[in-house]
Amino acid sequence: MARSWVGSAAAGGGYGPASWRRRRGGQLYRRPTGGHIRRIGAASGDHGGMTDGSPLALLFLAAAYLVGTFPSAQLVAGRRGIDPTRAGSGNPGATNVYRTAGRRAGLLVFVADVGKGALAAGLGWALVSRPWGLYCWLAATLGHVLPVTRRLRGGKGVATAGGGVWVLFPAVAAIDMVLFAAVARFSRTASLGSITMAVASPPLIWAFGGTGREVVVAILISGLVLVRHEGNIRRLASGQESSWRGSGGEPDGSAG
Repeated sequence: MARSWVGSAAAGGGYGPASWRRRRGGQLYRRPTGGHIRRIGAASGDHGGMTDGSPLALLFLAAAYLVGTFPSAQLVAGRRGIDPTRAGSGNPGATNVYRTAGRRAGLLVFVADVGKGALAAGLGWALVSRPWGLYCWLAATLGHVLPVTRRLRGGKGVATAGGGVWVLFPAVAAIDMVLFAAVARFSRTASLGSITMAVASPPLIWAFGGTGREVVVAILISGLVLVRHEGNIRRLASGQESSWRGSGGEPDGSAG
């Protein structure tokens, strides 16, 4: 396959008179004497032709969204005859399943929801590029929060978003977990711990050298999580939010 370098010559108008050709190993090369040089048609680590913006990359984005729609809470709690959308807080997330279906069921849902975000971000990064790992992270979180399979009635996105953070920003994820544990234990509300993580993640990503694109995607995801916690925020402000064990006040039902 012929490979060529294209670019602007020093005069800025294509190939100048000093451009030349040579044959190396049976392959023809052409090169300008000045300006930016770019190789066309070479294997550039694009994973078999899959590049940013390609149809296959867009297919990964759709697949990440569908991964996010996987109804882990309904499947796990349903085995115990419980519909998490009708029991407790009505939120199909790990905290509500923990309180309505038991500790083991809640842990299974938490692991599954974290896995959705981690799987989507990890595959997007490994098979396309790191930016597409970010986009798949966003798509999976969106699928969990607004699943078309359940009339856009999903969870709050905390665990799924957290799974993506563990893959893309492990140091930030470790700090987030410490923040969540400390705030939730002190306040006895999972929702405040989740809100704290959502608020802290974008500036932490920036502090650890995150790019502008990474910070923007993190802000979008955090915004989505905070919007889904609107009811929790109102109850926290009025002192009516219940503890993470579900005693007193309104149901918490945060993580999920």
